Amino acid sequence: MVVGFAGATAFAVFAAEPQRPQPLKSGVEFTAESARKLQADDFANPGMLWVERGSKLWSEAVGGGKSCAGCHGDAAKSMKGVAARYPRVDSGAGRVVNLEGRINLCRSRNQQAEPLAHESDELLGLTAYVAHQSHGMPVAAAHDPQTRPEFERGRELYHRRIGQMNLACTQCHDRNWGKKLGAETISQGHGNAYPAYRLEWQSAGSLARRIRACYYGLRAEMPEYGAQELLDLEVYLAWRGSGLPVETPGVRR
Repeated sequence: MVVGFAGATAFAVFAAEPQRPQPLKSGVEFTAESARKLQADDFANPGMLWVERGSKLWSEAVGGGKSCAGCHGDAAKSMKGVAARYPRVDSGAGRVVNLEGRINLCRSRNQQAEPLAHESDELLGLTAYVAHQSHGMPVAAAHDPQTRPEFERGRELYHRRIGQMNLACTQCHDRNWGKKLGAETISQGHGNAYPAYRLEWQSAGSLARRIRACYYGLRAEMPEYGAQELLDLEVYLAWRGSGLPVETPGVRR
């Protein structure tokens, strides 16, 4: 995609506008102390079960007889910092993908295997395992002319009122974070902990699942897993939370 000087400049100015909440706070700061302790303890964190599952899948040969480790070797080295840079453009596919999408592209292109189903334990496990290799590293997803369309659509969606509740993401997570909504404290709505284990789900889940839950709460038409609008929102949220540490697997209520 070719962007002229004026278009690139407009994007740079637009992206530089102070739209992030200040100071930036991870969602873990808004959870109960019990959840914070669970997240901090790898032996107690239930999300580590998915990381362990992903570790086993990393070394298993699939499809054409190839394993992830067969190409990428030790994930602790080859995957360090990778999750912090997603969503991003995949050069082979010529489009923006999130980490789950990149894993499935690798399966179909290099392993001759079927893509893993959204929210399956296998895809959540591999995603959590890869993301865990970036634990503690700052989110630094690239936002440049290549991701401009997704970024702008995601920003528009984030500020658009939807559903029977007629609310936008920004009304909770920018204007009212830190306040109470029933028994819960409203967070800033960052995605740096996903895949995360949510106590209400009694399971790990993706950022897409969490966004869909917000749609449900707003009584809005819920996008299907893999929908472009979910990816657009992930692109915008990655920019919005840039600098926060990767926490996968996070623990949330």
